[in-house]
Amino acid sequence: MQDSNRFSRYLRQITSLFWVGAIALVLAIAAPLMPVRAAIVPGSQAIALAPQAVDATGTGSFVTQAVDRVGPAVVRIDTERTVTMRGFDPFAEDPFFQRFFGDSFVAPVPQERRLRGQGSGFIIDKKGIVVTNAHVVDRADRVTVTLKDGRQLEGQVLGTDEVTDLAVVQIDSNRGDLPVAPLGDSTRVKVGDWAIAVGNPLGLDNTVTLGIVSTLKRSSSEAGIPDKRLDFIQTDAAINPGNSGGPLLNARGEVIGINTAIRADANGIGFAIPIDQFKAIQAQLISGEAIAHPYLGIQMITLTPEIAREHNRDPNASFQLPEMDGVLILNVLPNTPAAAGLRAGDIVTALDGDPVRTAGQLQHLVEQSQVGQNVELTIRRGDRTRAISVRTAQLQA
Repeated sequence: MQDSNRFSRYLRQITSLFWVGAIALVLAIAAPLMPVRAAIVPGSQAIALAPQAVDATGTGSFVTQAVDRVGPAVVRIDTERTVTMRGFDPFAEDPFFQRFFGDSFVAPVPQERRLRGQGSGFIIDKKGIVVTNAHVVDRADRVTVTLKDGRQLEGQVLGTDEVTDLAVVQIDSNRGDLPVAPLGDSTRVKVGDWAIAVGNPLGLDNTVTLGIVSTLKRSSSEAGIPDKRLDFIQTDAAINPGNSGGPLLNARGEVIGINTAIRADANGIGFAIPIDQFKAIQAQLISGEAIAHPYLGIQMITLTPEIAREHNRDPNASFQLPEMDGVLILNVLPNTPAAAGLRAGDIVTALDGDPVRTAGQLQHLVEQSQVGQNVELTIRRGDRTRAISVRTAQLQA
C-alpha cells in the first residue's frame, strides 16, 4: 500500500513537470508573435523605443525612411585647383655663386600643381542648386558632382560666403529628374532630437550615422572656429572629413543643418550650420551677391559679477573690474571702426538702447545692423558710463 502511494505521488510530480515544460515551450514559441509592452514603474518613465523607431509596416526604421527620402539628393563633390609653386635654388642668392655665374644663371621655372579636394552636398531644387560648405569649393577651378545613381555632372560655383561657410553650386541634368532634399525648420529643433548625418566621409560614399542633437546655439568661438559668425547645432552623430557640406536630418527626413566641422581633440562632437542660416542668404548666394557682415573690430568676453570677483581676487591683477553684467572688451584691433573710440577694458552694457549681457548678444546685434550704420554703444569706463557712436564696416573674411 505504501509503495502504491509513493508511486502515485511520483506520477503526479512527473505529470506536473510535463505540463510546466509544455507551457514554457508554448510561451517560448509564441513570445516573438506577442506584442511587447513597456513596464512602467510608478513615478518613473517607461524605457521604450522612440516613436516611429520601427515602421508599423515592418519595412524599416525611421532612419531608413529618412535616408530613403533624402539619400538620392545627397551628392559627392570633387574639386580641383591649380597652384603655382615657384622653384627654389639654394645657390641663387649666394654672392659667390653670382660672382662666377652672374647673368648666365637661369632661375628655376615655376611649377604648377593640381590640388584635389572632396566633400558633400545636397540638391535643394529641380533646377540643380546644390548646397555645400564654402571651404569645400574654395578657389576650385573645377567642380564635379556625383549623384547617388552614379551620374557625374560638372558644377559651377554660383556664390560663396566664407564668414558663414556656405556656398551654392549649379548643376544641369538633361533628364530633368534631379532628386530634391526637403528643408526643415531649424528653429524647431530641440536638444535630444534625433540627428542623422549623411555624406561621404573619408571617401566612403553614401555613409549614414545616427545620434542626437547635443546642444543648440554653440558659438563658433566655442567650437574653435573664431573666424566664423555662426551658432552651430552640436551633435554626436559621427562626422568626419568628407562629411562637410552634407545634410543633418531630423527623424522626418528634413534637412535641419549643414555638417561643417569637427573637434579634432574630441570624439562624438560635431557641428552643423542651422538650415535657417542658409535660408536667410539663399537668394543672395544663388545670384552671386556678396553677403553683408557688419563688424566693429573688438575681441570680447562675457563679464559677470562672479568673473569680476574672481579676477579682482588675483593679487597680480593690474586693474579691478566692476562686479556687473556686460561685455568686456579685451582688445581693440587697429584700423577698425572700434579704434575710433573704444578701448580695452571698456564694458559694453547696451547697443542702440538694447541691453547687452553676453558677447553672443552683442555680436548678434551688430550682425543685425547694416554696413556703414552708426550704432551707439553704452559703455562703462572706470567709474563712469558714457555713450560712444561707432560706424560699422564690412567684415573681410
